[in-house]
Amino acid sequence: MRRPAILSLLAATTALTLAFAAPTRAAEDAVVIPAPAVDAAPASGIQTAVIAGGCFWGVQGVFQHTAGVVNAVSGYAGGTKATADYQTVSSGRTGHAESVEIKYDPKKISYGKILQIYFSVAHDPTQLNRQGPDSGTQYRSAIFTTSDEQKNVAEAYITQLNGAKVFNKPIATKVGALEAFYPAEAYHQDYLTLHPNQPYIAYNDLPKVENLKKLFADNYIEKPTLVSASKATN
Repeated sequence: MRRPAILSLLAATTALTLAFAAPTRAAEDAVVIPAPAVDAAPASGIQTAVIAGGCFWGVQGVFQHTAGVVNAVSGYAGGTKATADYQTVSSGRTGHAESVEIKYDPKKISYGKILQIYFSVAHDPTQLNRQGPDSGTQYRSAIFTTSDEQKNVAEAYITQLNGAKVFNKPIATKVGALEAFYPAEAYHQDYLTLHPNQPYIAYNDLPKVENLKKLFADNYIEKPTLVSASKATN
């Protein structure tokens, strides 16, 4: 997956060539989809959404460029605290999925809009236990809900999208209650912004941000909301 240290010289050179070839598509193409027919009720105060859609670098990067998001943190959900570290999660045997915890202002963006962006540009929800070049249960598509309302909105939206047949296959995304979210190691945070020329980022993830800008122009912000900036102000 993302271990340049163990790539052969040939593979590394090939990947670097791809990175600087200005790719026009991500590993998972964006899909134009309708807004959810059922959304969360208006609320006050900062809300939390937790989603998983493959490598958390790209998912975090997309939502760091989304208006109304006050923080987006890469981490792990679905397993225990004892196994919530990158090396162990990478085994695919912990129950964890690489996830992103999104803190958002519901007066600026709704839970349903977050899900629309998630399904449309952040990943391919039809892939089972994989995204693009990455495979394993840790790369599964999942929505970890924090309330019955979130569960209802997510399940209704999946039913709506499957019924509309906007994807060429049924959605594989699983919806389940969030037990706990564990932030990932510091070197994973803000990765897309800090390493835009890294081959994996350049080929798989930067096009997702461009698709956000194109398909959700009203929700796009040029300057990302970074974890490092959030820590500096707290």
